[in-house]
Formats: sequence, structure tokens, C-alpha cells
Amino acid sequence: MTDGRDGAPRVVLVHGFTQTLRSWDVVAPEFAAAREVARVDLPGHGGSADIRLGFVEASRAVGQAGGRASYVGYSLGGRLCLHLALDHSELVDALVLVGASPGLADPAERAQRRRADESLAAQIESEGTCAFVDRWLRQPMFAHLQPSPADLAARRANPPEGLAAALRLLGTGAQEPVWDRLGELTMPVQLVVGEADTKFDAIARDMATRMTSSPVEVVRIPGAGHAAHLERPREWTDAVTAFLDRHHAP
Repeated sequence: MTDGRDGAPRVVLVHGFTQTLRSWDVVAPEFAAAREVARVDLPGHGGSADIRLGFVEASRAVGQAGGRASYVGYSLGGRLCLHLALDHSELVDALVLVGASPGLADPAERAQRRRADESLAAQIESEGTCAFVDRWLRQPMFAHLQPSPADLAARRANPPEGLAAALRLLGTGAQEPVWDRLGELTMPVQLVVGEADTKFDAIARDMATRMTSSPVEVVRIPGAGHAAHLERPREWTDAVTAFLDRHHAP
């Protein structure tokens, strides 16, 4: 899905787990005023619900769909955009990561997460998407989030087998950690977290210290939790567009 100004600097928006490209509806028009905006559905989600790709392959597919652009990724989408920036830096003019991580460095922790993701995948398959999504959004990390009707409907429309496959193939347990590669990044990077998302705030600060070859900034969005772009869309959009104006201006 593409809108905005043809020929203007391009920005690609990449959603998180259980979401679809519709999840960006609240903020996409702000970018489209001065940029060409592309949105993608990740494997197992929305229009890509039937696609099954491993983590590296999915990251490459995001780049093939988005082309050369600034990439904005949230959570799962951020993890994929980070891999894209490391493996195909020629496609990424600037990188914005929202509540994303470079993976789990501890092999034992990663194995435990794979088991947890497999358990969640089995639950999705047994109880269906609607029940799972409603329970997923009751987690403390989403305490500040009130999904729009369109966003919630799109999440519930995801087929359970697609979300289950995404957990197994794209979950944090399936991701090879890239902490030791963060110094390879050379494009401008913005790490955005909600001020109440203490876990990912600590991750962002640690990431920033390792990005020794790129201009990097950490931005905390007041009053927001994990999904800062949906919880405080105005404050989040102001911060991200200011960053893009400085580093990938129209």
C-alpha cells in the first residue's frame, strides 16, 4: 500500500505482531503530507497471511517490497528492519525503531523464548484469533493502548494459522541476536520508546552505546507504553518527522 507524494523521499512503515498495515492509519497521513509512504503486511498477517518466511528471508522481503527508503519498524517490524539495515544497508537511508530489540543474546534465554512462542502458537491455533488477540492486548505492556476499531478489527481478521506461523518463524526466540553487529550501522538511527516501557527503554539505551558508527538518538514518548506510536500518535509523529526532516529531508 502506497500513498503520499510521488517522487518525494520514501518512508516504509512496518507493523508489529498481530497487526496489519492498517495499524498505521492514525499516523500515516502525517508522513504522507511531505513523503511517499509505503506500508507492508508481514508474513502471516493481513494480505500476507498465507506467506511463510524465516526471519532473514522476511527481512529481505520487506526490503524488496519497500525499496530504498527510510524504514520505521515497530516491535516485530523493528526487529526485521534492523536486520534489513545490517544486511542491506544500501536500501536504508534512515532507521527508526519503536520498541524493538536486537534479539536475545543468551542461548538459554533464547531457547526458553522459543518454547514460550511455540506454546503461544498452539494457543492461537486452538482458541482462534479473536480470543488470542483480546488476551494479548491485556498484557501489562499494552496497558496504555486503546486500539482503534479499524486496528482491532484488522488484528482479529488475521487467520490463526498465520499468526502461529509468525510466532514460530519470526518470534524473538527464532531471531539470531545481532548485538555485536550494531557498530556496523552507519545510517542515522532513532530509537523510540514509551517512557513507561522500562524494559525497552533499557534495551534502547544499551543499543545506542553500541551504535558507534552511526548518528543515533533515543527518544522517550511521555505517557506512552510499548506501542508509543498508537498511544501518543501526535507526540510520536512529531518526534519521528523531525528526525526524518533532519536526516532524510523532502
